[in-house]
Amino acid sequence: MATEEIGYRGPTACAAAGITYRQLDYWARTGLVEPSVRPAYGSGTQRLYSFRDVVVLKIVKRFLDTGVSLQNIRTAVQHLRERGFRDLERMTLMSDGATVYECTSPDEVHALLQGGQGIFGIAVGVVWRDVESALSQLHGERVDTGETLVGHNPADELARRRNRAV
Repeated sequence: MATEEIGYRGPTACAAAGITYRQLDYWARTGLVEPSVRPAYGSGTQRLYSFRDVVVLKIVKRFLDTGVSLQNIRTAVQHLRERGFRDLERMTLMSDGATVYECTSPDEVHALLQGGQGIFGIAVGVVWRDVESALSQLHGERVDTGETLVGHNPADELARRRNRAV
């Protein structure tokens, strides 16, 4: 089953991303990371997050853990949204603590490191695989029927893309 046919409820998204439900709720209400499958329509409705949403949640958590300001994280997430999250798993996000940079080649990473300041990076492909592994142990939900998928292993989108490229 394709990853876009599966959604994840809040508690599952939290477990896979390593965040609290309070963080998830705040980020959804403030528009930082909103569920792309199904938003909450009021009390009693369940948000449903896509696989990519969960990857972005984990990226946000990693940036927060390293001290990047929420304002700069918002800018980075907005940039990812504008790109349409294409090739997310091939990207490296770098930050000097003040600004977040997207690097898609080793040369771009090298150029940032030449500046001499402290920089850290997030290899999004690694985050992608971490989320994939975590979600394989948790419950997903079919978007079309609402059927609960127990211990569902999300389709390996990276493998599908590699096979298409060959």
